[in-house]
Amino acid sequence: MIDTTALFHELFQKTRFITKEVNEKLKQYDLYSSQWSIIYCLKTLGPSTQTDIWRYLNVEAPTVTRTITRLEKSGWVIRMEGNDKRERIIQLTEKANELIPQLEETVKDFEREIIGNLSDDEQQELLRLIKKMGTNERS
Repeated sequence: MIDTTALFHELFQKTRFITKEVNEKLKQYDLYSSQWSIIYCLKTLGPSTQTDIWRYLNVEAPTVTRTITRLEKSGWVIRMEGNDKRERIIQLTEKANELIPQLEETVKDFEREIIGNLSDDEQQELLRLIKKMGTNERS
């Protein structure tokens, strides 16, 4: 039987390392990985409510609100009124849309670097295993 504590310790350590390194790469854009996550979410899903964003990212609502406020102040996103007075739709700005290709290339370069010693099959297997975690799937 595997030592799950060691497994999760290694997973947490690798996650911290990846976050630290991504933050370092994003410094040139005055962004952090948490901000990039929201930008990527909006790029992928299109204009979204804050609720949609925090649910998609699986983080607390106040954390998303603070991060969106920072992104708004730095010109990456704008808030628009939604269907009612309380709802706000978050959307990328023109500046964000212009810089996203560079941002994505910076992140992809790092991702290629971090998984460079894994074969294509190993990368696919890692993705499959990560997706399988927390589900009832057994195969």
